[in-house]
Amino acid sequence: MTDEELWLRARDGDPGAEEDLIKRYTVTVRMCARPYFLAGGDSEDLTQEGLLGLLSALRHFDPQRDVSFKTYAERCINSRLVSAVRVASRFKHKPLNDSISFESPQFDERQILSTGNLRDPEEMVITRELTEELQAALDAKLSDLERRVLDLYLEGLPYTDIAERNGISVKSVDNAVQRIRRKLTDQSIRR
Repeated sequence: MTDEELWLRARDGDPGAEEDLIKRYTVTVRMCARPYFLAGGDSEDLTQEGLLGLLSALRHFDPQRDVSFKTYAERCINSRLVSAVRVASRFKHKPLNDSISFESPQFDERQILSTGNLRDPEEMVITRELTEELQAALDAKLSDLERRVLDLYLEGLPYTDIAERNGISVKSVDNAVQRIRRKLTDQSIRR
């Protein structure tokens, strides 16, 4: 029986015909999936995506068009695989894209919570707890001057303004910032 004949029987409600088509094309799905890599997934995930493409071909094939079922099915399978790889790769660098640098003036809990990077209450609580832990570790490690310098630095003030507000030299501000950076990278502050 040809693919088109099986497709007609499947369209008319014969579940055995649909199952036969799926069995017939499972090897094709695996062959189409072989060259792709799915970030955060494995080859079986790609096979599943390919099978979804095959089901799409079963549902949308039009015998009136001048194309065979095999050609149409391969096109649907490959299209589904490419879409799956694209979607997976968008989230590949999510942890890096959602991170917040200590060196930017945006490191402020209010800013973090208002940016929309946190999508659920659990993330918000965890971020708040991590911020509090970091703040406690910093309070234990930083001197009063270093805390004041860090606060003003995180507000985005230039060294000259920080020096003026604290009655110290610009070089003292730079030294304080360097000490803060060293203390932030110190093993005792890391979790």
